[in-house]
Amino acid sequence: MELYRGSSTNQMDYNDDGRGPKSGKMLASNDERLDSGLDSLKEEECTDVVVSDFGRMSMAERQDEPWRKVLTEDGDTYLHLAIIHEAKEAALKMIHLSCGDPFLNIQNNQRQTALHLAVITEQPLLVEQLLKAGCDASLVDDCGNTALHISCRKGSLACFGLLTQGCPQQLPAILQTPNYNGQKCIHVVAIQGYLSLLESLIQFGAHINAQEQCNGRTALHLAVDLQNFELVKLLITKGADVHSFTYGGHTPYHLTYGRANTDIQKVLYELTAPHLRELPDSESEDNDEDYEDQCISDDEDIYDDIKMMGQV
Repeated sequence: MELYRGSSTNQMDYNDDGRGPKSGKMLASNDERLDSGLDSLKEEECTDVVVSDFGRMSMAERQDEPWRKVLTEDGDTYLHLAIIHEAKEAALKMIHLSCGDPFLNIQNNQRQTALHLAVITEQPLLVEQLLKAGCDASLVDDCGNTALHISCRKGSLACFGLLTQGCPQQLPAILQTPNYNGQKCIHVVAIQGYLSLLESLIQFGAHINAQEQCNGRTALHLAVDLQNFELVKLLITKGADVHSFTYGGHTPYHLTYGRANTDIQKVLYELTAPHLRELPDSESEDNDEDYEDQCISDDEDIYDDIKMMGQV
C-alpha cells in the first residue's frame, strides 16, 4: 500500500507528544539522532556494549535472567538500549528468550516500552517479534501515546500494518484511546494528512466523527483547519458528519470563514443545512492560537541518555 499524504497548506503545529524534549537523546528524523548529553556513549560504542555484554553470557546465565534486572538511570533495560541503537541481533535474542514475560512491557522513565521504541526507530521486524512475544500494544508513554499513535504520526506503513493486524483483540480499545492532548489515532492521522492511513483506520473501526478532547474537533474540522481539500473530500466520501459541532458550537463550514481555500468552503456550503451556515453569536472558542496553546508539543520522538553498569 502506498502512503498518500494529502496536500495541506498553512499547516499548524498539531503535534501529539504533549511535552518538550528532556535532556537526552532525541530522534530528529528517521536517520539523524541528536545527542545532548556530553558524556553519552556514542552509538557504535553503546551497540558494542549491549552486544558484547549480552553475548558473553552463557546459556545458563541467560536462563537465570540477570540481564532482565539491569536498568539504567533512565529506566532503560538492555532491550531498550538494543532497540535504540539498532543492535538487532541482540534485541531479537532477548525478545525470543522473553516470550510472555513481563520484561517485554517494562517502561522506562518516559514510560516507553520496547514496542514504543521499535516504532520510533522504525524497525518493523522488532515490532512484529515483540507483538508475537506478547508485548502489550495498549500501554501508553508519558504523553499518553500508544505505539499506534506514534506510527500514525510518523506515517510508518510497515509498523502501522503490524500494529493494526498484530493485536486484533486490543485494537478496538486502542483506537478509542486519546493521548494526553485528547487526540485519538484518527485525529493524529488527520493532522498529518495521511489519507491512506485514515482510510485504513476507518476500516478497522475508528469512529470517523470522534471528537478530540481539547475543543471537540472531529477529523473533518481538523481537515478544514489545515486547509487540506483532499482530506476534506475523503472524509465526506466516508460519511463524516458535516453538522458535527465543536464544544464552541461550530460546524466544519463555520471554520471556513476567513480561510483561503474557497473550494473547501463551496463544498461544505452545499452540504451544510441553511440554518447552520451562519456563525454563532458567541465568540469562537476554536481559534487556532487557543488550540495550539492547549495542545502545544514538540514533534520529536525522544529517549534518554545512556548509562550502563555505572559507565557513561
